[in-house]
Amino acid sequence: MSRFLMVVLITLTMAGCASNVVTDYNSSVVYDNYSSWAFASGNGNSSFVSLDGNRIQSAVERELKRKEMQRVDEPKADLLVSWKIVEHERLEQSGLGLGFGFGTGNFGWGLSSPPPVREVQEGKLVIELVDKRTEEVVWRAASRRYLNENQSPEKRSKLIDEVVAEMFSKYPPDLD
Repeated sequence: MSRFLMVVLITLTMAGCASNVVTDYNSSVVYDNYSSWAFASGNGNSSFVSLDGNRIQSAVERELKRKEMQRVDEPKADLLVSWKIVEHERLEQSGLGLGFGFGTGNFGWGLSSPPPVREVQEGKLVIELVDKRTEEVVWRAASRRYLNENQSPEKRSKLIDEVVAEMFSKYPPDLD
């Protein structure tokens, strides 16, 4: 029993240390050459900025300011910041299934029904930094945590702030 408990504790500890974001980058780029940025036109794939879009843009601006990068108009920027929420549906079971049965001796019958299933819309945040001169993505971060329709505005805002902060904690990438 104590071995089982030890394995569970180690597994939970390792899961707690797992990163909530995944990053990828071009290792041949000199990231010190970038000092200014702007949001790329067409962010969020919509003609207007959504509530989550405003939250994302505020978080990105805060994090790049911490990196001492200056926000400028798009024509003057070294980097363009592009973001999107990649949506997908997930099936979620909730509640309990029902079942009953009867029998005698070595023979019996049973019926059961699974718990109710519903579709949940979720979205993961993806941020890309594009070198304006070459028009190539030089750095990309994707969240492993999802926004979903059941979250309150406060919870969504907190999640976006946490995810964006973790993303930019890995920028510029450690090239050593």
